[in-house]
Amino acid sequence: MTAGIGEHGRHRADGASGPIDGFWAVIPAGGAGTRLWPVSRRTSPKFLHDLTGTGRTMLQGTWDRLAPLAEGRVVVVTGEAHAEAVRTQLPDASDVIAEPSPRDSMPAIGLAAAIIERRDPDAVIGSFAADHVIDQVDLFDAAVHAAAAVARTGKIVTIGITPTAPSTAFGYIRQGDLLGIDGAETACAVEEFVEKPDAATATEYLSGGGFWWNAGMFVVKASVLLDALALEHPAMAASLRAIAADLSTLGAVWPTLDKIAIDHAVAEPAAAAGLVAVVPAAFRWDDVGDFDSLGTLLPDVEGRPGVKVIGDAGSVVTVDGTGIVVPGSGRVVALVGLDDVVVIDTPDAVLVIARDRAQDVKKVVEALTADGRTHLT
Repeated sequence: MTAGIGEHGRHRADGASGPIDGFWAVIPAGGAGTRLWPVSRRTSPKFLHDLTGTGRTMLQGTWDRLAPLAEGRVVVVTGEAHAEAVRTQLPDASDVIAEPSPRDSMPAIGLAAAIIERRDPDAVIGSFAADHVIDQVDLFDAAVHAAAAVARTGKIVTIGITPTAPSTAFGYIRQGDLLGIDGAETACAVEEFVEKPDAATATEYLSGGGFWWNAGMFVVKASVLLDALALEHPAMAASLRAIAADLSTLGAVWPTLDKIAIDHAVAEPAAAAGLVAVVPAAFRWDDVGDFDSLGTLLPDVEGRPGVKVIGDAGSVVTVDGTGIVVPGSGRVVALVGLDDVVVIDTPDAVLVIARDRAQDVKKVVEALTADGRTHLT
């Protein structure tokens, strides 16, 4: 379904929306992707890998979607350990901000907003994670254009993903009334953000309508975001603006910032105050949270139904077996008589797991960490 997504934007439809005036893209590139171990690791997380066979890493695919909208004004926030790899993969990025330590999404996005605010006080920023897969890029363009139009009215805007199943893996957005904004006719007020529900509640949301998956995509004026943060966390907002004014203070000030997600720090309280809007979107989206999710994005190997390979399919032999295979060690991997398995072969670790247990891969990482074998994680 999504093979080739983001490959230098080649899936953009002819006549797709062009650049957005005054728009800056922010790409938070963090996390270890523990459910995709041993491909994804602390030193080489999933966004640095080509997991869908496009020839572009997930980070590069995100750049390919955003750079045309922002006319190259793209800022990436990542950990110090990954900054050099990010610069290598995105040599044209406007800035790569290296976090001294993980502080969650609010400090990361907030710092980018503060730096952009100093460069362009009227800037509208859009924050989009580095490790998401998005199909139908023309629909994505249209959603971001609409969100920017709403953001210029002073709202904090989130892009709501159309639910395709009663998922318990995502948070939800409950929409309110239409806002009637030119250029964003479907934009609605946000009544509340809802934490990940149980299965019965998720089913109710899907059947009743008016709910969207929360993919953590936010579009807002940089100054509006920081002013909203100042209402809830004044010390953090002041610190981020101070760092932006003098980047040499980053190392000293950063450890003093609270670890908090943008949803909890700003989006939820702002929604309660009537300051958040949602632009519903119909493009196909996946956060590639585990190997099961990844398997839905990969095509079958030609002539081998149910067999999906990341890498050299010639290194995989299957006899009456199906599943997802990553032959990453140079050895041949043979799969015989097993269905719906995941086999990941790397030089220093091999993972074999039933596909329906894909969420449990993180427990392997936890066990290795507890044993002190962090060099494998």
